[in-house]
Amino acid sequence: QVRIEESGGGLIQPGGSLRLSCVASGIIFSTWNVAWYRQAPGKQREQRELVAQILSTGGRSYVDSVEGRFTISRDNTKKTVYLQMDNLKPEDTANYYCYIYIKGVGSWGQGTQVTVSS
Repeated sequence: QVRIEESGGGLIQPGGSLRLSCVASGIIFSTWNVAWYRQAPGKQREQRELVAQILSTGGRSYVDSVEGRFTISRDNTKKTVYLQMDNLKPEDTANYYCYIYIKGVGSWGQGTQVTVSS
């Protein structure tokens, strides 16, 4: 059974940085792809936005709005994916979710809240 735990969220001022972590267990982590999604205030689950993803091969992609500010990475020995978020903006405020998937099967974490406000 896949178990996912996110951490690292919090309240931060605009321009600040946070690093989110997503730890998984119960799987051969290195073979799975991992994505970070976010759900902004007032949005429904179906409106979650894909922010960044890192494939089992190491390939990475980002949504345009975070390109150059966010960096996704993984440490397979720790079964962890990180999302380094720099130069945060108020519009980055959301609940951030880790999604782990392989061959059409995936699991969500419970999310970690990020609030960017002065």
